[in-house]
Amino acid sequence: MVMSKFDGKTILITGVAGFVGAYLAKRVCEENPSAKVIGFDCVNDYYDVKLKEHRLSWFDGFSNFEFVKGNLADKKVVNEIFEKYHPDIVVNLAAQAGVRYSIDHPDAYIESNLIGFYNILEACRRYPVEHLVYASSSSVYGGNKKVPFSTDDKVDNPVSLYAATKKSNELLAHAYSKLYNIPSTGLRFFTVYGPAGRPDMAYFGFTNKLIKGEKIQIFNFGNCKRDFTYIDDIVEEVIRVMRRAPEKKQGEDGLPLPPYKVYNIGNSSPENLLDFVQILSEELVRAGVLPSDYDFEAHKELVPMQPGDVPVTYADTSELLKDFGFKPTTSLREGLRKFAEWYKEYYV
Repeated sequence: MVMSKFDGKTILITGVAGFVGAYLAKRVCEENPSAKVIGFDCVNDYYDVKLKEHRLSWFDGFSNFEFVKGNLADKKVVNEIFEKYHPDIVVNLAAQAGVRYSIDHPDAYIESNLIGFYNILEACRRYPVEHLVYASSSSVYGGNKKVPFSTDDKVDNPVSLYAATKKSNELLAHAYSKLYNIPSTGLRFFTVYGPAGRPDMAYFGFTNKLIKGEKIQIFNFGNCKRDFTYIDDIVEEVIRVMRRAPEKKQGEDGLPLPPYKVYNIGNSSPENLLDFVQILSEELVRAGVLPSDYDFEAHKELVPMQPGDVPVTYADTSELLKDFGFKPTTSLREGLRKFAEWYKEYYV
């Protein structure tokens, strides 16, 4: 049997009550009984706390999981966790998410995404780790016209504060990698979806509105494309990255070259929003969430683009494929079917 590289390791996962964090921690706990997973989250009320508590209930039977509630912006709490557990691998998924929310609530983004991330970097410096993996976002590509988006592209023109904080994370991580030889990998996530996902995401919000008989707004008059990536594919990609930290190397000047990488984590197959809504509606009917005679046309409204939004997201994942040999396999219909079935079980 091939031994897992997580055997005997202590892994800190921040944002563990969140969508990606909960799925990732659950998979690591299931497959690595000798690993210790420390889950950290402030369980804020950005969206329904009951959903976050539902995700945390997944860990009730795991002896190798420990939950710590706290705020990443509290430096004392972060240092205490590192002092107590000395994590080998840190996966920082805690962040204030959402593009539109950042327009009206900028303080939350500065606190969580900048101060919180700085506290993680400082802790990794004081208590050296084997690998820091952190969530960036496809939002860093802003209004880039060239598609698919490549990690070699310039990303200096964010169109939202959320995107600016995520780009800042990458810059801070690079500086700490260079100065303190901390192996770090940034992950630019592209539109993650699936069961128990984030209610502020389009597919979830659309479903909530359709249930109530409200109209759903489809932005840019339906001319939007998103690189939807199913949660299980995302988790597989993250785990592969976690297992292999960027190599430490010396430069010609005798100083360390930064052990630093950034990858696109996406499906590399953008879908038109109108097609997406069509598939979602069919799967909601199939799952019994909506009646078979539901009039979708009467509940659709095509509207202009929103501030901070972009017309297309499209990941070039060739680097990920080259380095880790993985490409997402879940079709949009398969993923939305699983979401619809979960929604029916959880809500209806």
